[in-house]
Amino acid sequence: MTETPNPNIVDTDTLTGEMHPIRRAVLSIGSNLGDRSVNLQGALDALADTPEVWVTGISPIYETSPVDSPEDAEDYLNAVILIDTTLSAPTLLDRALAIESAYGRERGVPNAPRTLDVDLIVVGDRRSDTDELQLPHPRAGERAFVLVPWFDLEPDAEIPGLGPIAELLEKTGRDGVIRRDDIELDGQ
Repeated sequence: MTETPNPNIVDTDTLTGEMHPIRRAVLSIGSNLGDRSVNLQGALDALADTPEVWVTGISPIYETSPVDSPEDAEDYLNAVILIDTTLSAPTLLDRALAIESAYGRERGVPNAPRTLDVDLIVVGDRRSDTDELQLPHPRAGERAFVLVPWFDLEPDAEIPGLGPIAELLEKTGRDGVIRRDDIELDGQ
């Protein structure tokens, strides 16, 4: 008699024996240096090409005023990407940092202009409060440039520990966030 696989059982990784559950993750991408739309497309493409990452949603692009940046900082282009992934949160963070680095992101001065910013907002229900990784992102609930595009994709979404993004967006408002329907990311 031939056994049929049970679809309710998650297979373990054959090399390590570890379980790899699929988690929904929300990432915010932004750029205010160089060819901003090319930088955002590069981030999306790099994420889509990452093994064990499946892009499931891409928000419209928004032009946003810089937050807590030097006075001469240019406006950002921002978007939110939804993914399903079996990667751990630290591995996903490493990938985000590698993508930023590939696009010339220089670190050092907080909130300085940047070619590319790839932030993990939430990764499933994971919580972390280390110097390297904070989940959910500690300022996401206060940032319209995250909440507005995320709301476009998942109006009923919540940030663990903070509440529904609709309520958070009501508090922050939409000032300085302008939808750019003239710019699209391939894959939308």
